[in-house]
Amino acid sequence: HFHQAVSAMSRKMEETLFNMKFASKQLARISKKCEKKEATLKKKTAEAIRKGNMDVAKEYASSAIREKSQALSYLKLSSRIEAVSARVETAVRMNGLTRAMGGIVQGMDTVLETMDINK
Repeated sequence: HFHQAVSAMSRKMEETLFNMKFASKQLARISKKCEKKEATLKKKTAEAIRKGNMDVAKEYASSAIREKSQALSYLKLSSRIEAVSARVETAVRMNGLTRAMGGIVQGMDTVLETMDINK
């Protein structure tokens, strides 16, 4: 009963780990999209300045600044989630290692019981 609960918890942890990695990659992709929008808006800003439309240029420039800050925010969040997922992955691996070591110790106990130590 205990081993079933532990394996269910381990599966849940692995699922959480997968979801965290997926979310991190998704946020990184969104960040890249924001960077592309920023580059497009910068070009539009330059074009508007060339044409002498300063009000339009200001709007494009403020949008470009907003996109840049959003891209940075998404990238930071992605990085933080990735760091936490690395810690979770370490915990999952250590949990598996601990269970394996428990099995090895039980096997060693059985072997020691059958051996004659006095020889």
